[in-house]
Amino acid sequence: MNLTIDEIQDFKGKYPKQIWSLFFSEMWERFCFYGMRGMLVFFMISQLNFHEKEANLQYGATQAFVYAFTFVGGLFADKILGFRKSLFWGGLLMIVGSLILATNPHDFFFLGIAFTVVGTGFFKPNISSMVGQLYKPNDSRADAGFSLFYAGINLGALLGGYLCIAIGKGEIFSSIISESMRWNVAFGLAAFVMVISLINFVFTQRSLGTIGLQPGHPESELQSAPMPKWKEYGVYILSLIFIPIIMKMVSVPEYTDYFMLTVGPLTLIYLFYEMSKVTAAERKKLWAALVFILFSILFWGIYEQSGGSLSIFAAKNLNKDLLGLDPNGVNNSGGAFFIIFLAPLLGLLWIWMSKRKIEPNTIIKFGLGFIFLGLGYYVLFATRLFADLQGITSLNFFTIALLVITLGELCLSPIGLSIMTKLSTKNLQGMMMGMWFLASAYGQYVAGIIGASLVSTNENASNYDALITYTEGYKQLAIYAIIAGVVLILISPLVKKLMQGVK
Repeated sequence: MNLTIDEIQDFKGKYPKQIWSLFFSEMWERFCFYGMRGMLVFFMISQLNFHEKEANLQYGATQAFVYAFTFVGGLFADKILGFRKSLFWGGLLMIVGSLILATNPHDFFFLGIAFTVVGTGFFKPNISSMVGQLYKPNDSRADAGFSLFYAGINLGALLGGYLCIAIGKGEIFSSIISESMRWNVAFGLAAFVMVISLINFVFTQRSLGTIGLQPGHPESELQSAPMPKWKEYGVYILSLIFIPIIMKMVSVPEYTDYFMLTVGPLTLIYLFYEMSKVTAAERKKLWAALVFILFSILFWGIYEQSGGSLSIFAAKNLNKDLLGLDPNGVNNSGGAFFIIFLAPLLGLLWIWMSKRKIEPNTIIKFGLGFIFLGLGYYVLFATRLFADLQGITSLNFFTIALLVITLGELCLSPIGLSIMTKLSTKNLQGMMMGMWFLASAYGQYVAGIIGASLVSTNENASNYDALITYTEGYKQLAIYAIIAGVVLILISPLVKKLMQGVK
Protein backbone atom coordinates (compact mmCIF):
# COMPACT_ATOMS: atom_id res chain seq x y z
CA MET A 1 0.00 0.00 0.00
CA ASN A 2 1.58 3.29 -1.06
CA LEU A 3 -0.75 5.52 0.98
CA THR A 4 -1.13 5.70 4.75
CA ILE A 5 -4.36 6.66 6.45
CA ASP A 6 -2.78 9.97 7.53
CA GLU A 7 -1.80 10.79 3.94
CA ILE A 8 -5.35 10.14 2.76
CA GLN A 9 -6.92 12.22 5.56
CA ASP A 10 -4.49 15.15 5.13
CA PHE A 11 -6.11 16.19 1.85
CA LYS A 12 -6.35 19.80 0.75
CA GLY A 13 -9.55 21.49 -0.35
CA LYS A 14 -13.14 20.47 0.35
CA TYR A 15 -13.16 16.81 -0.72
CA PRO A 16 -10.72 13.85 -0.73
CA LYS A 17 -10.04 12.52 -4.23
CA GLN A 18 -11.07 8.96 -3.25
CA ILE A 19 -14.66 10.04 -2.65
CA TRP A 20 -15.24 10.40 -6.40
CA SER A 21 -14.36 6.76 -7.11
CA LEU A 22 -16.38 5.47 -4.18
CA PHE A 23 -19.52 7.32 -5.15
CA PHE A 24 -19.17 6.10 -8.73
CA SER A 25 -19.39 2.49 -7.46
CA GLU A 26 -22.25 3.41 -5.16
CA MET A 27 -23.98 5.30 -7.96
CA TRP A 28 -24.43 2.14 -10.04
CA GLU A 29 -25.46 0.13 -7.00
CA ARG A 30 -28.16 2.74 -6.32
CA PHE A 31 -29.28 2.45 -9.96
CA CYS A 32 -29.87 -1.24 -9.29
CA PHE A 33 -31.52 -0.65 -5.90
CA TYR A 34 -33.86 2.18 -6.92
CA GLY A 35 -34.70 0.43 -10.15
CA MET A 36 -35.83 -2.59 -8.14
CA ARG A 37 -37.59 -0.42 -5.56
CA GLY A 38 -39.64 1.37 -8.18
CA MET A 39 -40.75 -1.85 -9.84
CA LEU A 40 -41.75 -3.90 -6.77
CA VAL A 41 -45.28 -2.68 -5.97
CA PHE A 42 -46.33 -2.03 -9.56
CA PHE A 43 -44.98 -5.42 -10.71
CA MET A 44 -46.72 -7.28 -7.86
CA ILE A 45 -50.09 -5.63 -8.62
CA SER A 46 -49.98 -5.68 -12.43
CA GLN A 47 -48.06 -8.93 -13.06
CA LEU A 48 -48.50 -11.10 -9.95
CA ASN A 49 -52.10 -9.98 -9.26
CA PHE A 50 -51.49 -8.89 -5.66
CA HIS A 51 -54.13 -6.77 -3.93
CA GLU A 52 -53.01 -3.21 -3.11
CA LYS A 53 -52.94 -3.85 0.64
CA GLU A 54 -51.02 -7.10 0.15
CA ALA A 55 -48.53 -5.38 -2.19
CA ASN A 56 -47.86 -2.64 0.39
CA LEU A 57 -47.20 -5.20 3.13
CA GLN A 58 -45.05 -7.23 0.76
CA TYR A 59 -43.10 -4.13 -0.20
CA GLY A 60 -42.53 -3.27 3.47
CA ALA A 61 -41.37 -6.82 4.23
CA THR A 62 -38.97 -6.95 1.29
CA GLN A 63 -37.45 -3.55 1.97
CA ALA A 64 -37.24 -4.29 5.69
CA PHE A 65 -35.10 -7.34 5.02
CA VAL A 66 -32.93 -5.39 2.56
CA TYR A 67 -32.01 -2.93 5.30
CA ALA A 68 -32.05 -5.44 8.17
CA PHE A 69 -29.40 -7.49 6.42
CA THR A 70 -27.12 -4.46 6.29
CA PHE A 71 -26.63 -4.98 10.03
CA VAL A 72 -25.45 -8.54 9.38
CA GLY A 73 -23.24 -7.35 6.52
CA GLY A 74 -21.73 -4.61 8.68
CA LEU A 75 -21.05 -7.07 11.51
CA PHE A 76 -19.34 -9.62 9.24
CA ALA A 77 -17.30 -6.81 7.66
CA ASP A 78 -16.11 -5.59 11.07
CA LYS A 79 -15.21 -9.00 12.42
CA ILE A 80 -14.19 -11.17 9.44
CA LEU A 81 -14.30 -9.90 5.84
CA GLY A 82 -13.31 -6.25 6.02
CA PHE A 83 -15.17 -3.60 4.05
CA ARG A 84 -13.64 -4.38 0.66
CA LYS A 85 -14.32 -8.13 0.48
CA SER A 86 -17.77 -7.64 1.96
CA LEU A 87 -18.65 -5.06 -0.69
CA PHE A 88 -17.42 -7.24 -3.56
CA TRP A 89 -19.26 -10.33 -2.33
CA GLY A 90 -22.46 -8.34 -1.92
CA GLY A 91 -22.17 -6.97 -5.44
CA LEU A 92 -21.80 -10.49 -6.89
CA LEU A 93 -24.95 -11.65 -5.09
CA MET A 94 -26.88 -8.63 -6.37
CA ILE A 95 -25.82 -9.43 -9.93
CA VAL A 96 -27.02 -13.03 -9.57
CA GLY A 97 -30.36 -11.88 -8.13
CA SER A 98 -30.93 -9.39 -10.93
CA LEU A 99 -30.05 -12.01 -13.56
CA ILE A 100 -32.56 -14.45 -12.05
CA LEU A 101 -35.25 -11.78 -12.26
CA ALA A 102 -34.20 -10.91 -15.80
CA THR A 103 -34.53 -14.57 -16.82
CA ASN A 104 -38.00 -15.25 -15.37
CA PRO A 105 -39.39 -12.53 -13.08
CA HIS A 106 -42.86 -14.10 -12.84
CA ASP A 107 -41.82 -17.57 -11.62
CA PHE A 108 -38.63 -16.72 -9.71
CA PHE A 109 -39.56 -13.31 -8.28
CA PHE A 110 -38.89 -14.09 -4.63
CA LEU A 111 -35.70 -16.08 -5.33
CA GLY A 112 -34.23 -13.13 -7.23
CA ILE A 113 -35.34 -10.74 -4.50
CA ALA A 114 -33.69 -12.93 -1.83
CA PHE A 115 -30.33 -12.77 -3.62
CA THR A 116 -30.53 -8.98 -3.90
CA VAL A 117 -31.57 -8.65 -0.24
CA VAL A 118 -28.50 -10.53 1.00
CA GLY A 119 -26.22 -8.85 -1.53
CA THR A 120 -27.32 -5.34 -0.57
CA GLY A 121 -26.71 -6.22 3.07
CA PHE A 122 -23.05 -6.85 2.33
CA PHE A 123 -22.61 -3.95 -0.08
CA LYS A 124 -24.47 -0.95 1.31
CA PRO A 125 -23.16 -0.26 4.86
CA ASN A 126 -19.51 -0.86 4.06
CA ILE A 127 -18.99 1.64 1.27
CA SER A 128 -20.46 4.35 3.53
CA SER A 129 -18.06 3.31 6.29
CA MET A 130 -15.11 3.67 3.91
CA VAL A 131 -16.23 7.21 3.05
CA GLY A 132 -16.23 8.04 6.76
CA GLN A 133 -12.63 6.83 7.10
CA LEU A 134 -11.44 9.34 4.49
CA TYR A 135 -11.81 12.01 7.20
CA LYS A 136 -10.12 12.59 10.53
CA PRO A 137 -12.36 12.61 13.62
CA ASN A 138 -14.23 15.94 13.97
CA ASP A 139 -13.22 17.13 10.49
CA SER A 140 -15.84 19.80 9.76
CA ARG A 141 -15.68 18.89 6.06
CA ALA A 142 -17.17 15.43 6.65
CA ASP A 143 -20.81 16.57 6.45
CA ALA A 144 -20.11 18.28 3.12
CA GLY A 145 -18.32 15.14 1.91
CA PHE A 146 -21.26 12.91 2.75
CA SER A 147 -23.61 15.39 1.12
CA LEU A 148 -21.52 15.26 -2.06
CA PHE A 149 -21.40 11.45 -1.86
CA TYR A 150 -25.17 11.48 -1.42
CA ALA A 151 -25.59 13.70 -4.48
CA GLY A 152 -23.33 11.53 -6.63
CA ILE A 153 -25.03 8.25 -5.81
CA ASN A 154 -28.42 9.83 -6.47
CA LEU A 155 -27.47 10.18 -10.11
CA GLY A 156 -27.77 6.40 -10.16
CA ALA A 157 -31.05 6.58 -8.25
CA LEU A 158 -32.39 9.10 -10.77
CA LEU A 159 -31.47 6.99 -13.80
CA GLY A 160 -32.47 3.63 -12.35
CA GLY A 161 -35.55 4.98 -10.61
CA TYR A 162 -36.99 6.29 -13.85
CA LEU A 163 -35.65 3.95 -16.53
CA CYS A 164 -36.46 0.56 -14.98
CA ILE A 165 -40.12 1.20 -14.18
CA ALA A 166 -40.64 3.13 -17.44
CA ILE A 167 -39.20 0.23 -19.47
CA GLY A 168 -41.27 -2.31 -17.53
CA LYS A 169 -44.49 -0.35 -18.07
CA GLY A 170 -43.69 0.21 -21.74
CA GLU A 171 -43.55 4.00 -21.36
CA ILE A 172 -40.18 4.12 -23.17
CA PHE A 173 -38.47 1.91 -25.78
CA SER A 174 -41.78 0.10 -26.40
CA SER A 175 -41.11 0.15 -30.14
CA ILE A 176 -37.88 -1.84 -29.79
CA ILE A 177 -38.70 -4.05 -26.76
CA SER A 178 -41.55 -6.50 -27.18
CA GLU A 179 -44.28 -6.45 -24.53
CA SER A 180 -43.39 -9.96 -23.35
CA MET A 181 -39.76 -8.94 -22.68
CA ARG A 182 -40.17 -5.51 -21.05
CA TRP A 183 -39.83 -6.67 -17.46
CA ASN A 184 -36.95 -9.01 -18.34
CA VAL A 185 -35.03 -6.10 -19.86
CA ALA A 186 -35.83 -3.83 -16.90
CA PHE A 187 -34.46 -6.34 -14.38
CA GLY A 188 -31.52 -7.20 -16.66
CA LEU A 189 -30.50 -3.55 -16.79
CA ALA A 190 -30.04 -3.64 -13.00
CA ALA A 191 -27.62 -6.58 -13.36
CA PHE A 192 -25.62 -4.82 -16.09
CA VAL A 193 -24.97 -1.68 -14.04
CA MET A 194 -23.88 -3.72 -10.99
CA VAL A 195 -21.14 -5.27 -13.14
CA ILE A 196 -19.93 -1.74 -13.92
CA SER A 197 -20.00 -0.91 -10.20
CA LEU A 198 -17.78 -3.84 -9.24
CA ILE A 199 -15.29 -3.24 -12.07
CA ASN A 200 -14.94 0.37 -10.92
CA PHE A 201 -14.35 -0.73 -7.31
CA VAL A 202 -11.51 -3.05 -8.37
CA PHE A 203 -9.64 -0.01 -9.67
CA THR A 204 -10.73 2.18 -6.73
CA GLN A 205 -8.97 -0.06 -4.21
CA ARG A 206 -5.56 1.12 -5.45
CA SER A 207 -6.08 4.58 -3.91
CA LEU A 208 -7.64 3.52 -0.61
CA GLY A 209 -4.42 2.74 1.24
CA THR A 210 -5.28 0.66 4.31
CA ILE A 211 -8.99 1.59 4.34
CA GLY A 212 -11.33 -1.40 4.23
CA LEU A 213 -8.72 -4.14 4.56
CA GLN A 214 -9.67 -7.45 6.14
CA PRO A 215 -8.99 -7.76 9.91
CA GLY A 216 -5.61 -9.44 10.36
CA HIS A 217 -4.22 -8.13 7.06
CA PRO A 218 -0.50 -7.39 7.57
CA GLU A 219 -0.93 -3.75 6.48
CA SER A 220 -4.16 -3.09 8.41
CA GLU A 221 -4.23 -0.07 10.78
CA LEU A 222 -5.42 -2.27 13.65
CA GLN A 223 -2.89 -5.07 14.03
CA SER A 224 -4.29 -8.51 14.91
CA ALA A 225 -3.72 -12.17 14.18
CA PRO A 226 -4.29 -13.25 10.55
CA MET A 227 -7.92 -14.17 9.83
CA PRO A 228 -8.35 -17.94 9.35
CA LYS A 229 -9.58 -18.73 5.84
CA TRP A 230 -12.28 -21.06 7.19
CA LYS A 231 -13.98 -18.08 8.84
CA GLU A 232 -14.04 -16.11 5.59
CA TYR A 233 -15.37 -19.06 3.58
CA GLY A 234 -17.85 -19.74 6.38
CA VAL A 235 -19.35 -16.28 5.87
CA TYR A 236 -19.79 -16.94 2.15
CA ILE A 237 -21.47 -20.30 2.79
CA LEU A 238 -23.68 -18.91 5.57
CA SER A 239 -24.86 -16.04 3.39
CA LEU A 240 -25.89 -18.56 0.68
CA ILE A 241 -27.77 -20.57 3.32
CA PHE A 242 -29.62 -17.38 4.26
CA ILE A 243 -31.03 -17.00 0.72
CA PRO A 244 -33.79 -19.68 0.86
CA ILE A 245 -34.64 -18.50 4.39
CA ILE A 246 -34.97 -14.87 3.24
CA MET A 247 -36.93 -16.06 0.21
CA LYS A 248 -39.51 -17.68 2.48
CA MET A 249 -39.56 -14.74 4.90
CA VAL A 250 -40.19 -12.06 2.27
CA SER A 251 -42.84 -14.14 0.50
CA VAL A 252 -44.92 -14.40 3.71
CA PRO A 253 -45.24 -10.97 5.40
CA GLU A 254 -46.43 -12.58 8.66
CA TYR A 255 -42.95 -14.06 9.09
CA THR A 256 -41.55 -10.54 8.83
CA ASP A 257 -43.66 -9.55 11.83
CA TYR A 258 -42.03 -12.25 13.95
CA PHE A 259 -38.59 -11.33 12.68
CA MET A 260 -38.95 -7.61 13.40
CA LEU A 261 -40.32 -8.29 16.89
CA THR A 262 -37.24 -10.40 17.61
CA VAL A 263 -34.26 -8.83 15.87
CA GLY A 264 -34.70 -5.31 17.29
CA PRO A 265 -34.51 -6.28 20.98
CA LEU A 266 -31.66 -8.74 20.31
CA THR A 267 -29.70 -6.07 18.45
CA LEU A 268 -30.14 -3.60 21.30
CA ILE A 269 -28.98 -6.21 23.81
CA TYR A 270 -25.85 -6.81 21.73
CA LEU A 271 -25.23 -3.07 21.46
CA PHE A 272 -25.57 -2.66 25.23
CA TYR A 273 -23.06 -5.51 25.66
CA GLU A 274 -20.56 -3.75 23.39
CA MET A 275 -21.24 -0.46 25.21
CA SER A 276 -20.28 -2.08 28.51
CA LYS A 277 -16.73 -2.57 27.19
CA VAL A 278 -16.02 1.05 26.19
CA THR A 279 -15.10 4.15 28.19
CA ALA A 280 -17.73 6.42 29.76
CA ALA A 281 -17.15 9.13 27.14
CA GLU A 282 -17.47 6.63 24.29
CA ARG A 283 -20.63 5.23 25.88
CA LYS A 284 -22.28 8.66 25.92
CA LYS A 285 -21.55 9.04 22.23
CA LEU A 286 -23.15 5.68 21.53
CA TRP A 287 -26.26 6.76 23.50
CA ALA A 288 -26.45 9.85 21.32
CA ALA A 289 -26.15 7.66 18.22
CA LEU A 290 -29.05 5.57 19.52
CA VAL A 291 -31.28 8.69 19.75
CA PHE A 292 -30.58 9.43 16.07
CA ILE A 293 -31.25 5.80 15.16
CA LEU A 294 -34.62 5.59 16.95
CA PHE A 295 -35.98 8.83 15.49
CA SER A 296 -34.87 7.78 12.01
CA ILE A 297 -37.30 4.83 12.19
CA LEU A 298 -40.24 7.24 12.25
CA PHE A 299 -38.69 9.37 9.50
CA TRP A 300 -38.26 6.45 7.09
CA GLY A 301 -41.68 5.01 7.94
CA ILE A 302 -43.24 8.22 6.63
CA TYR A 303 -40.72 9.00 3.89
CA GLU A 304 -40.78 5.53 2.30
CA GLN A 305 -44.38 5.77 1.16
CA SER A 306 -42.67 6.65 -2.12
CA GLY A 307 -42.07 2.99 -2.91
CA GLY A 308 -45.42 1.80 -1.52
CA SER A 309 -48.65 3.80 -1.31
CA LEU A 310 -47.31 6.68 -3.42
CA SER A 311 -46.45 4.18 -6.17
CA ILE A 312 -50.12 3.19 -6.32
CA PHE A 313 -51.19 6.84 -6.00
CA ALA A 314 -48.93 7.76 -8.93
CA ALA A 315 -50.31 4.97 -11.13
CA LYS A 316 -53.99 5.67 -10.41
CA ASN A 317 -54.31 9.33 -9.44
CA LEU A 318 -51.73 11.40 -11.33
CA ASN A 319 -51.83 12.85 -14.84
CA LYS A 320 -48.87 13.56 -17.15
CA ASP A 321 -48.88 17.37 -17.03
CA LEU A 322 -45.13 17.43 -16.25
CA LEU A 323 -43.50 17.27 -19.69
CA GLY A 324 -45.50 14.14 -20.47
CA LEU A 325 -43.38 12.11 -18.04
CA ASP A 326 -44.53 8.82 -16.51
CA PRO A 327 -45.93 9.54 -12.99
CA ASN A 328 -44.41 6.36 -11.52
CA GLY A 329 -41.01 7.27 -12.92
CA VAL A 330 -41.24 10.76 -11.46
CA ASN A 331 -42.36 9.42 -8.08
CA ASN A 332 -39.45 7.00 -7.97
CA SER A 333 -36.73 9.33 -9.29
CA GLY A 334 -37.92 12.88 -8.51
CA GLY A 335 -36.27 12.94 -5.10
CA ALA A 336 -32.95 11.87 -6.59
CA PHE A 337 -33.26 14.60 -9.23
CA PHE A 338 -33.64 17.29 -6.57
CA ILE A 339 -30.84 15.83 -4.43
CA ILE A 340 -28.34 16.11 -7.29
CA PHE A 341 -28.86 19.87 -7.41
CA LEU A 342 -29.57 20.63 -3.75
CA ALA A 343 -27.06 18.41 -1.92
CA PRO A 344 -23.86 20.19 -3.04
CA LEU A 345 -25.46 23.57 -2.29
CA LEU A 346 -26.56 22.42 1.15
CA GLY A 347 -23.11 20.97 1.84
CA LEU A 348 -21.48 24.29 0.96
CA LEU A 349 -24.05 26.07 3.15
CA TRP A 350 -23.04 23.93 6.14
CA ILE A 351 -19.36 24.81 5.53
CA TRP A 352 -20.19 28.53 5.22
CA MET A 353 -22.21 28.46 8.43
CA SER A 354 -19.53 26.44 10.23
CA LYS A 355 -16.86 29.03 9.44
CA ARG A 356 -19.10 31.72 10.95
CA LYS A 357 -19.95 29.52 13.94
CA ILE A 358 -23.69 29.61 13.19
CA GLU A 359 -24.15 26.08 11.84
CA PRO A 360 -27.04 24.26 13.59
CA ASN A 361 -25.96 21.14 15.44
CA THR A 362 -26.79 17.73 14.04
CA ILE A 363 -29.84 17.10 16.22
CA ILE A 364 -31.42 20.38 15.09
CA LYS A 365 -30.70 19.39 11.47
CA PHE A 366 -32.58 16.17 12.20
CA GLY A 367 -35.48 18.20 13.59
CA LEU A 368 -35.55 20.37 10.47
CA GLY A 369 -35.59 17.20 8.39
CA PHE A 370 -38.81 16.09 10.08
CA ILE A 371 -40.41 19.51 9.68
CA PHE A 372 -39.67 19.62 5.94
CA LEU A 373 -40.97 16.04 5.66
CA GLY A 374 -44.21 17.08 7.33
CA LEU A 375 -44.60 20.14 5.09
CA GLY A 376 -44.07 17.94 2.03
CA TYR A 377 -46.85 15.61 3.12
CA TYR A 378 -49.13 18.61 3.62
CA VAL A 379 -48.47 19.43 -0.06
CA LEU A 380 -49.40 15.83 -0.95
CA PHE A 381 -52.62 16.34 1.00
CA ALA A 382 -53.27 19.51 -1.02
CA THR A 383 -53.12 17.62 -4.34
CA ARG A 384 -56.81 16.83 -3.75
CA LEU A 385 -57.53 20.50 -4.52
CA PHE A 386 -56.50 19.93 -8.16
CA ALA A 387 -58.36 16.65 -8.69
CA ASP A 388 -61.08 16.14 -11.26
CA LEU A 389 -64.17 13.98 -10.69
CA GLN A 390 -62.26 10.90 -11.89
CA GLY A 391 -59.77 11.32 -9.04
CA ILE A 392 -56.91 12.43 -11.32
CA THR A 393 -54.72 15.24 -10.01
CA SER A 394 -51.64 17.24 -11.02
CA LEU A 395 -48.22 15.59 -11.38
CA ASN A 396 -46.75 19.11 -11.34
CA PHE A 397 -48.09 19.82 -7.85
CA PHE A 398 -47.14 16.32 -6.69
CA THR A 399 -43.56 17.05 -7.78
CA ILE A 400 -43.48 20.16 -5.56
CA ALA A 401 -44.20 17.84 -2.63
CA LEU A 402 -41.22 15.68 -3.65
CA LEU A 403 -39.02 18.81 -3.62
CA VAL A 404 -40.04 19.73 -0.06
CA ILE A 405 -39.68 16.14 1.16
CA THR A 406 -36.21 15.99 -0.42
CA LEU A 407 -35.11 19.01 1.62
CA GLY A 408 -36.09 17.02 4.70
CA GLU A 409 -34.15 13.98 3.51
CA LEU A 410 -31.04 16.10 2.92
CA CYS A 411 -31.20 17.44 6.48
CA LEU A 412 -31.24 13.89 7.84
CA SER A 413 -29.90 11.07 5.71
CA PRO A 414 -26.39 12.24 4.64
CA ILE A 415 -25.89 13.84 8.05
CA GLY A 416 -26.98 10.57 9.65
CA LEU A 417 -24.35 8.59 7.75
CA SER A 418 -21.71 11.08 8.83
CA ILE A 419 -22.72 11.17 12.50
CA MET A 420 -22.67 7.37 12.80
CA THR A 421 -18.99 7.33 11.81
CA LYS A 422 -18.22 10.21 14.21
CA LEU A 423 -20.00 8.77 17.25
CA SER A 424 -18.81 5.17 16.81
CA THR A 425 -15.67 3.68 18.28
CA LYS A 426 -13.21 2.51 15.63
CA ASN A 427 -13.93 -1.20 16.11
CA LEU A 428 -17.73 -0.68 16.00
CA GLN A 429 -18.07 1.52 12.92
CA GLY A 430 -19.40 -1.21 10.64
CA MET A 431 -21.84 -2.39 13.29
CA MET A 432 -23.14 1.12 14.01
CA MET A 433 -23.53 1.82 10.30
CA GLY A 434 -25.40 -1.45 10.13
CA MET A 435 -27.63 -0.32 13.01
CA TRP A 436 -28.36 2.90 11.12
CA PHE A 437 -29.59 0.81 8.21
CA LEU A 438 -31.38 -1.58 10.58
CA ALA A 439 -33.36 1.44 11.76
CA SER A 440 -34.15 2.02 8.09
CA ALA A 441 -35.38 -1.60 7.99
CA TYR A 442 -37.85 -0.84 10.76
CA GLY A 443 -38.80 2.32 8.91
CA GLN A 444 -39.50 0.29 5.76
CA TYR A 445 -41.49 -2.21 7.80
CA VAL A 446 -43.55 0.60 9.34
CA ALA A 447 -43.94 2.16 5.87
CA GLY A 448 -45.54 -1.04 4.58
CA ILE A 449 -47.97 -1.13 7.48
CA ILE A 450 -48.83 2.57 7.01
CA GLY A 451 -49.29 2.10 3.27
CA ALA A 452 -51.59 -0.88 3.78
CA SER A 453 -53.66 1.13 6.27
CA LEU A 454 -54.19 3.86 3.64
CA VAL A 455 -55.85 1.48 1.17
CA SER A 456 -59.63 1.95 1.06
CA THR A 457 -61.50 -0.90 2.75
CA ASN A 458 -64.42 -0.44 0.34
CA GLU A 459 -63.77 -2.61 -2.71
CA ASN A 460 -66.38 -0.64 -4.67
CA ALA A 461 -64.79 2.75 -3.88
CA SER A 462 -64.26 5.04 -6.85
CA ASN A 463 -60.88 6.38 -7.93
CA TYR A 464 -61.89 9.75 -6.46
CA ASP A 465 -62.71 8.10 -3.11
CA ALA A 466 -59.28 6.42 -3.16
CA LEU A 467 -57.62 9.80 -3.72
CA ILE A 468 -59.47 11.30 -0.74
CA THR A 469 -58.52 8.34 1.47
CA TYR A 470 -54.83 8.51 0.53
CA THR A 471 -54.53 12.30 0.90
CA GLU A 472 -56.29 12.25 4.27
CA GLY A 473 -53.72 9.71 5.43
CA TYR A 474 -50.88 11.90 4.15
CA LYS A 475 -52.23 14.79 6.25
CA GLN A 476 -52.01 12.63 9.39
CA LEU A 477 -48.44 11.66 8.53
CA ALA A 478 -47.60 15.36 8.11
CA ILE A 479 -48.80 16.06 11.65
CA TYR A 480 -46.72 13.21 13.14
CA ALA A 481 -43.58 14.37 11.29
CA ILE A 482 -43.86 17.98 12.45
CA ILE A 483 -44.45 16.93 16.08
CA ALA A 484 -41.33 14.72 15.95
CA GLY A 485 -39.29 17.61 14.51
CA VAL A 486 -40.33 19.95 17.32
CA VAL A 487 -39.48 17.31 19.96
CA LEU A 488 -36.01 16.81 18.46
CA ILE A 489 -35.28 20.52 18.53
CA LEU A 490 -36.45 20.76 22.16
CA ILE A 491 -34.19 17.91 23.35
CA SER A 492 -31.17 19.06 21.30
CA PRO A 493 -29.27 20.49 24.34
CA LEU A 494 -29.42 17.12 26.12
CA VAL A 495 -28.27 15.16 23.06
CA LYS A 496 -25.52 17.70 22.39
CA LYS A 497 -24.05 16.94 25.84
CA LEU A 498 -24.05 13.22 25.07
CA MET A 499 -22.19 13.85 21.81
CA GLN A 500 -19.10 15.01 23.73
CA GLY A 501 -18.17 17.82 21.36
CA VAL A 502 -18.84 15.86 18.16
CA LYS A 503 -20.43 18.13 15.55
